[in-house]
Amino acid sequence: MKLALIAHDGKKADMVSFVMKRLEFFQREDVDIVATGTTGELITRAGVDKVQRVASGPMGGDAEIGAMVTRGEINGVIFFRDPLDKHPHDVDISMLMRLCDVHDVPLATNYKSGHIMIKYFKNKTYGKTIKS
Repeated sequence: MKLALIAHDGKKADMVSFVMKRLEFFQREDVDIVATGTTGELITRAGVDKVQRVASGPMGGDAEIGAMVTRGEINGVIFFRDPLDKHPHDVDISMLMRLCDVHDVPLATNYKSGHIMIKYFKNKTYGKTIKS
């Protein structure tokens, strides 16, 4: 499965904490991660070995992930948005969220919804449920 991880500047520390608390999941052989610019760098430093990094959000990274969603390459998006800050690339953010809805890709936009998504995916492997 391939998950996209994105975090606005004000939420990057939350994303690192989120990943570190679930490091065993994010290091699984069957879990691939794609992340935007700095978020990807921070996740790598947090201990996730295989992170495909795309451009930062303002430089088109959100659009790159949106294209992956459109091609059916992404199983879920965790996007820790900062709703209290202005973002020059709001159009790209809206486009990514819209594409997740259009293509029925789960989208978590905060820590708690991300937790629920990972809890769901924890028992999945290549689209098949693992018996626990």
